[in-house]
Amino acid sequence: MRDRKPGRSSSPRLRIAGRELSVLRREKTIVLALLIQLFIAAFSSFLVVGLVSLYDPSSLDGYEVEVAVSGETVDELIAAADRVDGISTTRYDDWETARGTFDTGAADTAVRVDRRDGRIEVTAVAPDSSVESTVVVAQLQQALRGLERDERGRNAGWLDRQPLPLPERPGGSPYYGFTYTVLIPLLLFLPVFISGSLIVDSVTEELDRGTLELLRVAPVTTAEIVDGKSLAAIGLAPAQAALWILLLWVNDTPIANPGTLLLLVAAFATAVVAMGIAIATLAPRRRDAQFLYSVGVLVVFAGSTLLPGNPINAAALLAVDSATATTTATVVVYATVAAAGYLGVRTAIARHGFE
Repeated sequence: MRDRKPGRSSSPRLRIAGRELSVLRREKTIVLALLIQLFIAAFSSFLVVGLVSLYDPSSLDGYEVEVAVSGETVDELIAAADRVDGISTTRYDDWETARGTFDTGAADTAVRVDRRDGRIEVTAVAPDSSVESTVVVAQLQQALRGLERDERGRNAGWLDRQPLPLPERPGGSPYYGFTYTVLIPLLLFLPVFISGSLIVDSVTEELDRGTLELLRVAPVTTAEIVDGKSLAAIGLAPAQAALWILLLWVNDTPIANPGTLLLLVAAFATAVVAMGIAIATLAPRRRDAQFLYSVGVLVVFAGSTLLPGNPINAAALLAVDSATATTTATVVVYATVAAAGYLGVRTAIARHGFE
């Protein structure tokens, strides 16, 4: 397909972009994905409680774990457990009695702590129920970690060389950490994946149905067709991200640096849209193109997480207002690379056409 008259008005691009967005309403899978994201963002303050319980079961408030303990170092374990919220302990003289308390349901777990060869040996039993077992084990792990810290501190004087000090236990709220390191990056980058999938479907459908032939008759160039389709796909991602940020703010989750975050989202949307156009042009069958696109997106994002300024960390730092000059520079680099990649794909298609 050859370019017609370069330098035309941008209105053909806008008309093509509008046509793409109108077609989007018929894509039930994409519309459903958008509605799911909308639901998560709109009710984030409510859903985050349940999501955090899966992310960090020990963060559940109001759930008391009753522990039946016995053994030679009961005092040490009780002292460590007393520093953990949501755990209550009961001392028993022997393991059989403690285990019997668990078997009858009077205790959520039974633990025996004995000292053997200078080390503390722990035996614990937990319920079979998957949900209850997860919460019990998560709470018990905190007590045992405290016991380990105490034991290291007591034995430090016997060492010939002083070991490195253990880091202090972080005191941040798991809800805060989950919101800014998991939920917000998830809501920001899911629209990016949708944008790439949208452009793949659009191009492959045009090639499969032969509707690109109709555009050949219209007074538009190949570059304008690429720009119009890309404008709809790329613009969808930051538009969704802006709405999610607004809804999070309504739910009392403040997001810092929204402009830079939207630039980051637009940069990755541009990159995946360029990749999607290239894949759809080379593999015009929809199923093959979507498979290649999915693999390509996984490779791109998995590879980007290995970078010092990976996008997930950059989004979290920006959202929590802890970004440095390096973080901002990283976003600019992503935007520059994405723009260069898109211009390269656009130039190649404008010169050789979609077929």
